[in-house]
Amino acid sequence: ELLLSPGARLVHVGAHKTGTTAVQGAFSQAAGRLAEHGVSYFGPVPGRTYLKGALAVTGSKPQLGKPVPDLRHWTDLAADLAAQGDRRVLVSSAFFGDGDAAAAARVVADLGPSPVHPVVTLRPLTKILPSQWQQYVQNGLRLSYEDWLDAIFNRPPGQGPTTNFWRRHRHDELVARWAEAAGPGHVIAIVVDDSDRLMLLRTFEELLGLPAGFLELDDSAENRSLTLGEAELIRLVNVEIDRHGWPEQIYAMFMKGGALRQLKVGYRPGPGEPRVSTPAWALKRAAEIDTEMVGRIADLGVRVVGDISSLAGSPDAAPAADAPEAAPTVPAAAAAQAIIGAISGSQVPGQLAAKKQPARAEDRPVRDVDARSLVRVLAGRAKRRAARTLRRR
Repeated sequence: ELLLSPGARLVHVGAHKTGTTAVQGAFSQAAGRLAEHGVSYFGPVPGRTYLKGALAVTGSKPQLGKPVPDLRHWTDLAADLAAQGDRRVLVSSAFFGDGDAAAAARVVADLGPSPVHPVVTLRPLTKILPSQWQQYVQNGLRLSYEDWLDAIFNRPPGQGPTTNFWRRHRHDELVARWAEAAGPGHVIAIVVDDSDRLMLLRTFEELLGLPAGFLELDDSAENRSLTLGEAELIRLVNVEIDRHGWPEQIYAMFMKGGALRQLKVGYRPGPGEPRVSTPAWALKRAAEIDTEMVGRIADLGVRVVGDISSLAGSPDAAPAADAPEAAPTVPAAAAAQAIIGAISGSQVPGQLAAKKQPARAEDRPVRDVDARSLVRVLAGRAKRRAARTLRRR
């Protein structure tokens, strides 16, 4: 019942924190075996990523310290998909979900005339909140969890430190945008079953005609969530980096590419370490919004896989966990200062600042050079040319 026609383009648009990384990890592991089943995959794979294409077409802000992608990254990606012919194709990036209605319409138009099937994966908002805060922290957010919750629930949508949160997580509006672009009958909403870790992978196998059990979970350490202590450590480092006024490249090089990766791979939290826990007032607000969104999604006429009613519920469905007694640890503030000291001692901030100094006039485009410097450069070149001519004669 789920199998798509040959040549179909399955566009996995998120939402963020609803199993997109698990899907991408499984397809990345199986990338070398997909062709024999008439399937192509475009998403994060070793040595290549198609993130820039999704960011460009939706106008999304790139990750901290990364350049803004050019629209050619999207046109190149669309051309690569068009070249797949009659293969079933999966392109996966949760950043597709960050786009507005115009972006969704462009994605569908540029990937046609093959059938385009947006697929949206859904989890209760009550379960998304702590994961999404952690992800924002890993990209530079400095607000504590409580302060961030206050900002998203008590400020108008589009205001505050994470302006894209409700664009991502008003899931009823997300599904509606893609239903308008592709037609409700082409949109597939998958309700993630947290009690069955393989349900999501089995569903994608059916959609693409892959054998049952073909996809396997990627349980690498880099995919794990942070504990409360780890998240606070990173958040306080963000505060210090901002206080010192260091450029975003510092964060990209030493936090996302260094400290964060090493923390996830090199350290295994004990069972007693506290996890990020959502306060009761925020759970209540999230449960109310979940219930409202379920009713609207059900009225859109999209194809639903799983029990959509499980998305709605009372705050009791995701209770705040009691914080267990933590083992003695280094205070997060002290660790943050130590990491900052290590970065500062390496003199890298100064090196990066030096790289940002204006280049020599000889090395800059003509439009960026003032008239006096341009005359000096041209005179110097004429003098050197004359000297070479005289030496030859």
